[in-house]
Amino acid sequence: MTKRTLAPASIFILLFVSVASAHTGEGAGGGFVTGFLHPILGWDHVAAMVAVGLWGAFLGPPAIWLLPVTFPLVMAFGGALGVVGVPVPGIETGIAASALVMGLAIATAFRPPLTVAAIIVAFFAIFHGHAHGTEMPSATDPLAYAAGFVVGTGLLHLAGISFGLLSRYDAGVMAIRGMGAVIALAGLGFLTGTL
Repeated sequence: MTKRTLAPASIFILLFVSVASAHTGEGAGGGFVTGFLHPILGWDHVAAMVAVGLWGAFLGPPAIWLLPVTFPLVMAFGGALGVVGVPVPGIETGIAASALVMGLAIATAFRPPLTVAAIIVAFFAIFHGHAHGTEMPSATDPLAYAAGFVVGTGLLHLAGISFGLLSRYDAGVMAIRGMGAVIALAGLGFLTGTL
């Protein structure tokens, strides 16, 4: 995909994703498709995953690739914890807080050292991964389910990166910061239960 086709695809993902509760506790039953849809159909996941790509692009190289690579790697670790039943407290709170914190980082143009940004992203990736992992054992094909949620996550990161490329322009920086504010407000809504 070119930059010109990524932006419309990103807008489509953000505007036309149907609302769904990603963590119903019922478990996944369909392998790749169910895993793929898990991050895309949960607004809490969408906000956080797009924020990772958006923040990485806003920070520029090497964060543009490091943050979106760090997230799924650590998310896989969190997923493994969920599969083997290691309890991680506050999963839903951690997922909601990820959108709030990363959205605020974007909105305020927070530019920490790369290591700090990667640690923030990695910390929240554990919660997202654990949510996926706890549902994985009941899937028809757990490996296909895992591949699906990694691909879905990657596409959401790409959506954020494509918007983040607007940071090359002054008006684009303001639009990105505004999007960060929207993501932060969504995170606050997830935390308070109003969304």
